[in-house]
Amino acid sequence: MATVRLSSRAFAHLEAIFEFIAGTDPARALRTVQRIREAVLILERHPMLGRPVEQGRRELVIGRGRECYLALYRWLPGEDTVLVLAMRDAREAGYRE
Repeated sequence: MATVRLSSRAFAHLEAIFEFIAGTDPARALRTVQRIREAVLILERHPMLGRPVEQGRRELVIGRGRECYLALYRWLPGEDTVLVLAMRDAREAGYRE
């Protein structure tokens, strides 16, 4: 079973998602972050689940419709580690720095 780690950038993105939603609905913000966390932990058992994107990275689609998020990650098979690089709302144009 792979280890899932969040980069500091991905953790900051997750915090930003929480803060944005919590501004209007703190309970929903907590539920959203929990759903994202649960989805990312699926990568422990299925690190190739996400769709392939550029430079050997993969992207996990989490949720659907207006509650859809993307997690950009790289699987490091030699270390049996999934490194989550960034997260974003699916409606955003790209990953923030």
